[in-house]
Amino acid sequence: MANLDLTGAVNFKKGCYPGQEIVARMQYLGKNKRRMYLAHVDGDTAPQPGAELFSMEMEGQSCGLIANAAAAPGGGYDVLAVVQIASHDAFPVHLGALTGARLQFQPLPYPIP
Repeated sequence: MANLDLTGAVNFKKGCYPGQEIVARMQYLGKNKRRMYLAHVDGDTAPQPGAELFSMEMEGQSCGLIANAAAAPGGGYDVLAVVQIASHDAFPVHLGALTGARLQFQPLPYPIP
């Protein structure tokens, strides 16, 4: 979920490392359902790590969470958020509830497939 496979931080041809079985299963047998994204949230209060995110796609269930937040130079907060890929691609994502502040996704410095 932290996009380590996209940034080259995981080498699938190298020897053993902690968590290798889980990462290998994701790479070779399955598909990652969540990714980390960069987003901006307007507001006066910093989103807390672990705060839940919601979208219509998940029908009342959390579709992700805030991993980290920092004050943005122009106001509001820039956040790293782990979000369901399906929610990110097709629906607005909101902080705390469907009526909460909407995340405005920003490009990352590397491509996401």
